[in-house]
Amino acid sequence: MRKAVYPGSFDPVTFGHLDIIERSARMSDHLIIGVLNNNSKTPLFSVEERVNMLKSLTKHLPNVEVESFGGLLVDFVRANQADAVIRGLRAVTDFEYELQIAQTNRVMAPEIDTVFLTTNLKYSYLSSSIVKEIAAYGGEINTFVPACVAERVMKKMEDRMK
Repeated sequence: MRKAVYPGSFDPVTFGHLDIIERSARMSDHLIIGVLNNNSKTPLFSVEERVNMLKSLTKHLPNVEVESFGGLLVDFVRANQADAVIRGLRAVTDFEYELQIAQTNRVMAPEIDTVFLTTNLKYSYLSSSIVKEIAAYGGEINTFVPACVAERVMKKMEDRMK
């Protein structure tokens, strides 16, 4: 793959996300992590905070860049002249949802392929939502996210309790 986009909300970024990023970076000449700015959701972190965390966590990958986007994914992919979209799959339920989106994107943009990567088994249960729920109850999340992310998540949760 020449240029690929790995889109997501990354709220917060997990070890599962980072696994897909590392593997995608090896497979492509250039990987753009597209951080979705979805106005219909209330994220824990602002889009700028998520972009900055991902930039920090991927600075060792010279062919990776991080950008935010809003609107249609196919428009973002086209604007960045990418060839493919990378999507991570944890379970069959992910596949059903992601296949529907990939097929819709293919109708809208037949020149863009979607590549599915199955997650590392040790992260197959992991989601940002689970991390946030554990953190909301004061649980330990360092097993699921990098230490710098865990600190920021816990700080956000503390601020919400005030």
